[in-house]
Amino acid sequence: MATNLMQSGSSQPPGAFEGIAKRARGTALQRSLKRLIDVSVGSVAAALSLPVCIAIAAVIKIDSAGPIVFAADRIGEDGKAFKLYKFRSMIAGAHSKLDDLAHLNEGGKFMIKIPNDPRVTRAGRVLRKYSLDEIPQLWNVLRGDMSLVGPRPQAPNEVALYDDYQRRRLSVPAGITGLWQVTARNDPRFEVWVAKDLEYIDKWSVWFDLVIMMKTLLVILGGKDAAPSV
Repeated sequence: MATNLMQSGSSQPPGAFEGIAKRARGTALQRSLKRLIDVSVGSVAAALSLPVCIAIAAVIKIDSAGPIVFAADRIGEDGKAFKLYKFRSMIAGAHSKLDDLAHLNEGGKFMIKIPNDPRVTRAGRVLRKYSLDEIPQLWNVLRGDMSLVGPRPQAPNEVALYDDYQRRRLSVPAGITGLWQVTARNDPRFEVWVAKDLEYIDKWSVWFDLVIMMKTLLVILGGKDAAPSV
């Protein structure tokens, strides 16, 4: 069952986050349209990607030892925790090796961005380049954990460091893609990531989501590398 970070371990004053969330959500009709697009597009994408998923699963098993899909704890809208699913693109036990590579991290305390991360497998580099490792998150979208478009969800220990300004990222559903991914994907600065997410929240509309989805396809086809993370 999902837990709520706002109710445990947060110093946010009672009621303060709720006000921010209401201002960012739009009308009930807009929210319903966003969810309808998530379910309809997500269902079609999941069905069309099934043959690709079977091929990816086979490549991952052949390439390196470990599970095909891994689940990671993430924080979504309103501070609710959920399990995010991805195709494994790193060696098994990659998280345990993070301390040894901390000096290479360009993302600071809020995110992990290690150039040429040695934990990434050969198959993983291709999966990340074309964002194929993100396909299992369509299941998160269909479950209602995430949206197709929104701020990327972060781990509980990272969200715990947020100040009030950064916490506003949690006022909308987390997404598979977003404004940051299509405009500043390889910028390692967390402040840029947050600024793009808040810009998205302030400008949000169903049409804006559709524009970001189209731009995401162009980024994926262009093969721009994603930032390694676990």
